Amino acid sequence: MTVLLPLAVVVPLVGAALALVVSGSRPVQRAVSLVAVTASVGIAVALLVGVESDGTAAVQVGAWPAPLGITLVADLMASLFLLVSVLTVFFVLVFAIGQGADSRGIFHPCYLVLTAGVSASFLAGDLFNLFVAFEIMLIASYVLITLGATRAQVRSGMSYVVVNLTASTLFVTAVAFVYAATGTLNMADLVGRFAELPDPLRAAIGLVFLVVFGVKAAIFPLFGWLPDSYPTAPTSVTAVFAGLLTKVGVYAIIRTQTVFDLPELGGFVLVVAGLTMVIGVLGAIAQDDMKRILSFHIISQIGYMIMGLGLYSVAGLAGAVFYVVHQIPVKTVLFLVGGLVEHVGGSGALARVGGLLHRVPVVAVLFLLPALSLAGIPPFSGFVAKLALVDAGLSGREWVIVAISLAASILTLVSMTKIWSGLFWGEVTEPVRDGTGSLRSAHLMVAATAGAVVLTLAIAVAAGPLFELSERAAVELLDLSPYVEAVMDP
Repeated sequence: MTVLLPLAVVVPLVGAALALVVSGSRPVQRAVSLVAVTASVGIAVALLVGVESDGTAAVQVGAWPAPLGITLVADLMASLFLLVSVLTVFFVLVFAIGQGADSRGIFHPCYLVLTAGVSASFLAGDLFNLFVAFEIMLIASYVLITLGATRAQVRSGMSYVVVNLTASTLFVTAVAFVYAATGTLNMADLVGRFAELPDPLRAAIGLVFLVVFGVKAAIFPLFGWLPDSYPTAPTSVTAVFAGLLTKVGVYAIIRTQTVFDLPELGGFVLVVAGLTMVIGVLGAIAQDDMKRILSFHIISQIGYMIMGLGLYSVAGLAGAVFYVVHQIPVKTVLFLVGGLVEHVGGSGALARVGGLLHRVPVVAVLFLLPALSLAGIPPFSGFVAKLALVDAGLSGREWVIVAISLAASILTLVSMTKIWSGLFWGEVTEPVRDGTGSLRSAHLMVAATAGAVVLTLAIAVAAGPLFELSERAAVELLDLSPYVEAVMDP
């Protein structure tokens, strides 16, 4: 099974190299990308099955023994996130091909490099290689977010680049601090050595990493770059960014904070979580464009995931893990629907497009199902995720964050209703700009979006077994003995 860990990173990288070589032929590029991503899905499935049955897997690249060298580790949390992520990458790739968003030869190589960076981030077993994986992912994202080269994309892309470069500088500085204090960067080795540090130093390092990954996850008050950057990018790029990049940041927060074992930061994390939920959802309600509403919702939903970490219990972390699993495809598919709305109506502005329920009812259905899940309406996966967090909060007697999460959920439903009444309800309007008025030329885009919706429904149907896996992942996060043993004493 250990051979699967490097393959999860190498396969998309090899695909990216091949896609670059055949950049003169779009059909061949598409075939290479589809084969590479499909293979990545197969690897992720096999990895999850293996980890679920045999426990945490680790491999030392180059046969250097830990804590030296490059360590790749797959536990239940990493395996779950990896599988949902590459499935989402597959559906967005199909959508991009159908949309023609891959007309520039650089799209496929960058998309596959991004996939490799996401996979490496989930599997990295030491802080320096986590930094490298983030940079691989971000370098590809810098190209993709400005792919159309419009004035708005370049302007917002520059903000995105500057903010992330600043966070990366802080990241590598924090990594240096950890090495200076402990003499190791291997996360399994850190479990024991970090506990020997004085409490103030441990808390300070924990806060620095919370800021570093908080920028990338877009938590309060570090989210300012997101609402301006994402809406201007091509739809397929925005969809994969919305579904994955901030969730990789959340993963890194959960991973590092549990390795550092800092439950004393729980109260502060809950305050940040509550503010992230409220500011995000209020920002969403104030917008009048579908993509901007959804962009602010990315921020609001991150608050729920951070809430699970702040509770710092098996129930809280299980809720956070399940929330990420549910949120990756739900958020992605809502942006894909936004792309369909723009294809038909020519705009996502609520005041310019209306009556899509009558013109293209299939798009209305594709929006309604994930929107209800996002709002936490039963029996969708969002309901299970929010119920798990609320239950964990009540068990921990954290009444305030529970009340905030319920209020934010109601406001989320209000903002989803705003999109519904603005775009899908009311009188049918004529398409604006280059809107086609129909889906005749968008069969592949619709199929990809429908496939992603089916994935969100599958998560709801399999919520019981998935939540059981999430609970086991949470137990592993609070008792890192299997993780340490797999890496240090294989």
